[in-house]
Amino acid sequence: MLRLACAKRAFSLSRVSQYTRNTSHNAQVLTSHLDPSIRGFVDAYSTRQPCFSVPSSNIRILQQPKEFYECLLNMISRAERDIFLSSLYIGSKEGELVDSLHSALHNKPNLRIHLLLDYNRSTRPGPDSTAQILLPILKEFPNRTRILLFRSPKLKGLMAKLVPPRFNEGWGTWHPKIYGVDTEVMLSGANLNDSYFTNRQDRYIHFDQASLAAYCQEFLHASSAFTYRLLPDASASEGYRMSWEQTSVHPQHTESLAQATLSAFQSRWRRLSMEALSCQQPEDTSPENALIMPIIQGGQFGIREEEQAMKSLLHGLSQHSADTSSTSRDYNGPVIDFTTGYFGIYNDYCKLILESSLRYRIICSSPKANGFYGSKGVSGRLPEGYTLLEQRFMRQVRQAKLEWLHDSTVGVEGPGVQLNEWERDGWTYHAKGIWLRPNPAADPCLTLFGSTNLNSRSANLDTELSFILTTGASDLRRRLGAEVDGLREHAHAWRGAERSVSLGTKALVALVGGFL
Repeated sequence: MLRLACAKRAFSLSRVSQYTRNTSHNAQVLTSHLDPSIRGFVDAYSTRQPCFSVPSSNIRILQQPKEFYECLLNMISRAERDIFLSSLYIGSKEGELVDSLHSALHNKPNLRIHLLLDYNRSTRPGPDSTAQILLPILKEFPNRTRILLFRSPKLKGLMAKLVPPRFNEGWGTWHPKIYGVDTEVMLSGANLNDSYFTNRQDRYIHFDQASLAAYCQEFLHASSAFTYRLLPDASASEGYRMSWEQTSVHPQHTESLAQATLSAFQSRWRRLSMEALSCQQPEDTSPENALIMPIIQGGQFGIREEEQAMKSLLHGLSQHSADTSSTSRDYNGPVIDFTTGYFGIYNDYCKLILESSLRYRIICSSPKANGFYGSKGVSGRLPEGYTLLEQRFMRQVRQAKLEWLHDSTVGVEGPGVQLNEWERDGWTYHAKGIWLRPNPAADPCLTLFGSTNLNSRSANLDTELSFILTTGASDLRRRLGAEVDGLREHAHAWRGAERSVSLGTKALVALVGGFL
């Protein structure tokens, strides 16, 4: 009976306030088993953000693109009620994936599909655009398929008409990567394209947890308030049209609407999760559980949850490290593994790194592992552009006397920054996130994962959804350690100082640096 009462209470928003005190107490109970270095941060953020308690046995960390694809197809095949997917786009060669969606709809008459993708990326001219690929499903199952496309309001007026396809994606995209069915969800940074299923390295974490899946599904539904809807139209040259259903808001001026919608969404789920925490049973507060906190970054809408969380976390870690430092010359403080496939680390994060009292091991992609390597036209200069940004960053590191050589324990007794580059023959690199080890010998107790590239573009232009996972569970911590160690296996010392950068690329970075 107690469980039933709590279940009903958890979805009654009008009664939230009376449980706030209990929630604060339960948050502290939930964090009592966490490492002291993050306990204060999690105590604060588990009531500031939506927060979900998930048994570590219900969390699966995948490490290979093939596993990601197989898991995705298996999820689609066992879906009974809902398939909800969010990505930048669906690639032109994904016949098997599209067929699996079609088969699921055909075989299960009560199944519904909800997709949210990026408008500009999904409507590139040509017969192989994402919109064209999905059109047959939309025509056959119009009442059970909903396809929404987000168009960044950053590009307005005459510029929106003049900037050509592909280039218009530079002003911001829809970037969350959510792959869910019913009560399970896989969170990643990977898109739905052949390379991400074969030889493009990313991160993939699968959760079998109803409330987290419900949060992700409702995130897509809430975001539909400021998106276009894809509809078949035989009279249109492309065979489809875009329907803008918000009659009171112009589609190029959605900033206020998006800010209000996403803020209200987070506030609602924060209250729901607070009530759920207030009803925790003993087994729900097990040290074997993990806490998951979603954070939205929509800089163009004035939503900067990721940015605020990163600052709070890194400031707190630096303070804890200073308070607990020993007189020993051997560094025994936190170590942060930090990775991004596109090295243009957001300036505020750079400042935090350079001013903190922590050790950082950063992995970026080598030029050959960069997704733009060998591209035609201007985009072919981007790997060299990222080399320039790396060189500038490392000059700052050296000026601060923080350089920590690759796999070296010599030369830096305290804080340090190490830059490595990932390279694997025939592969490209797209992983992103952070892992926090409370000391060099420990397994990670916290990770940030999801869609953010942790760069200026993610902070200011793209719409991102990421997650902070914290845990005291030894097995899950071991698996997080194996995940980042697996990435480090293909990383070697940064060689960017040896590479020359052309004047043309320097001019390009000066012109569009904030778009990288």
